[in-house]
Amino acid sequence: MRIFLTGVSCVGKTTIGAKLAALLGYSFFDLDDEIERFFGTSIERLQNRFLTMHSYREEASKALIHILTQADSEDSVIALPPSGLMGGFWRVVKKAKGTVIVLTDGPENILQRITFYDIDSRPIHKHLTEKEKRLYLREIKKDITYFRKTYGRADAEVNISGLTPDMAVVRVKEIVGQFLSREYAPPIIGIRTTG
Repeated sequence: MRIFLTGVSCVGKTTIGAKLAALLGYSFFDLDDEIERFFGTSIERLQNRFLTMHSYREEASKALIHILTQADSEDSVIALPPSGLMGGFWRVVKKAKGTVIVLTDGPENILQRITFYDIDSRPIHKHLTEKEKRLYLREIKKDITYFRKTYGRADAEVNISGLTPDMAVVRVKEIVGQFLSREYAPPIIGIRTTG
């Protein structure tokens, strides 16, 4: 079974996805890492080659297709970018027939996990001022609103607010278990009566 995790930046897709994969004995793929490996450049440098994010997603979806051709992706957890249910990414995910889970959390919690990278995807340590925190909080809220409609395409939404990563993994596993039980449930045979 393939499990696709998506959500806004810094919601915890990579951390929770890796832990979930380990718990299930599945492979784990972080699509951002896979895109950089596939194209041999950083996400930001790749995005700069395109006039629109739509064009970027069309090209970057080739890395997702590549993942899905690998044998170890049949039972895997794949962390998608925030736009993972849009454009080229969404077309690939739909055909893959996996379970799509959106992780959600409060903007204030996401702000506490915010990370910064340079153009080559190297982490940058940055201490935010109160003014910067307010600005980034506003940006996180905009992202939540912007992606909300496409996240309606997911099979389930899991709110991880107030949960540790380990607790969040257990919650996601419970939701995924519901889809697994449906997938492997014996067919229901209907009985027709007359009279």
